[in-house]
Amino acid sequence: MKGRHGGKGGGYMSSMTVLPTEVAELTLPTPFGEWQTRAFDWDGSVHLCLCRGAIGDGEDILVRLHSECLTGDALGSLRCDCGVQLRQAQRAIAAEGRGVLVYSTGHEGRGIGLANKLRAYVLQDGGLDTLQANHHLGFPTDRRTFADAAACLRALGVRSARLLSNNPEKAGALAGAGIHVLRMVGLPTAAHTRNVRYLTTKQNLLGHRVPMGSPLIDDVSPPADVAALLGAVRPTRTKPYVVVKYAQTLDGRIATSSGDSRWISGEEERRVSHALRASCDAVVVGVGTILRDDPQLTVRMVPGASPIRVVLDSTLRITDDSLVLGDEAATTIVTTDRSSPERRDDLRRRGISVVVVPAGPSGVELDIALTLLREQGIRSVLVEGGASVITSFLGRTLADRLIVGIAPRVLGSGTDAVQDLGVREVARSLRLERRAVHVAGEDVLIAGDVTRPPG
Repeated sequence: MKGRHGGKGGGYMSSMTVLPTEVAELTLPTPFGEWQTRAFDWDGSVHLCLCRGAIGDGEDILVRLHSECLTGDALGSLRCDCGVQLRQAQRAIAAEGRGVLVYSTGHEGRGIGLANKLRAYVLQDGGLDTLQANHHLGFPTDRRTFADAAACLRALGVRSARLLSNNPEKAGALAGAGIHVLRMVGLPTAAHTRNVRYLTTKQNLLGHRVPMGSPLIDDVSPPADVAALLGAVRPTRTKPYVVVKYAQTLDGRIATSSGDSRWISGEEERRVSHALRASCDAVVVGVGTILRDDPQLTVRMVPGASPIRVVLDSTLRITDDSLVLGDEAATTIVTTDRSSPERRDDLRRRGISVVVVPAGPSGVELDIALTLLREQGIRSVLVEGGASVITSFLGRTLADRLIVGIAPRVLGSGTDAVQDLGVREVARSLRLERRAVHVAGEDVLIAGDVTRPPG
């Protein structure tokens, strides 16, 4: 029996009568990593189930039911909170490492379709609220049924869930399908001046929770074409493609003797760096860089998706107010068993993914860390520092590509970009092959594949 439509929103029925048809199974790469995706057809609508980790016994699965919203999800409309909630849910599930996000098409505008939703927007501009606009067009408050999404979860083997939602109707739909809702996990967002009335209406008339949080701010410029700098991306089955990138002065410094590094390079070179971030699955830095410079490690200077931020921190020295722990992008901290289990749990509760690997000679065992990142679906990483991390990747021949931005400055004493690599003869030095050179404003970027002489 096909699922029903129309009537009161959030309608549901016994899962025994709901038979979604699976139409495809694939791997979907996103800025939050890879998702094993299964697509189900329900009466002409497609429901994408983005799965992270193993469902296993189906108990205690972190779940998000997300209704299609082209204007919010794809276009970033400020009239609603849909796009922000979608990214929040992806980030939360990715951090937990186990969960399902069901993206339901056919739900646009609470089921009235895109064209009618736009007509409702016009009426809202004329003074009606979101419910009044639907009624004026001859539609009920909510035409959606969540029984379809619930049935897809049952088909995946989900038996109990923590539901990422502000909408109690979704919890009712899961319960009606025989899925025990352990608790609802709210998805608060910032109330914008353009959507505060909409959010207030959802709270007062539909019983949704009050949205709170921080706004997303974008300030971007056109990106540079960085394909030549990146070279041919060649991940292996056990290691991502590793690009080491840093900016230095003519005399090889990345900071002054006092630690000042802002800014070694000019704006054009930094724009290229942001384009490189947008091109890679993850950006990697050591905790020393976090403690010293407090970078965000997001894509801001060009339009593009921010990569997963990976921090190498063997003892979890990272502080709670570090910008890299903000909500702008997903964050993974790679630590060792020398870190506090309680501190790991604290970070995970904040939505930060924490991965534990064996300790290496100078902190995190990089080979194992890269293998684990590759297992999580990360195919390319951009290593940005600091000096000890750069040296470790180059010295252990873990870097596939090196990109160096050279600024027309001379500092004298300061922090070397690369420390001792154990090279005692020039003939034994690392070399760059398949090189590319790019002029960015006053700076010059040199890139090449990293090679070491045999023997």
